[in-house]
Amino acid sequence: MPTPYRSTPIFDEVTLPAALRAEHRTKVGVWGLVRVLEGQLKLTYLAPRSETIVTPTTPTVIHPEQPHFAEPLGPMRMQVDFYHEDPGG
Repeated sequence: MPTPYRSTPIFDEVTLPAALRAEHRTKVGVWGLVRVLEGQLKLTYLAPRSETIVTPTTPTVIHPEQPHFAEPLGPMRMQVDFYHEDPGG
């Protein structure tokens, strides 16, 4: 697995920024790996539309320029790692 070039701070259900709760996307050539440390996070992809529940055992990859938004499902802690190549393989 490649090494992330940057990571967000660890956010919880209170500190998760409004920008991550609203539609946003990664930049060209940037993958995000959403890791939930505790609890659950609903991640909604907008193109194509789908939803996934991210848990401590199911990290989720966001592809370059893929529109999405995040919604905490109760108490949780999460972080996003950023890569210049697909961390999913």
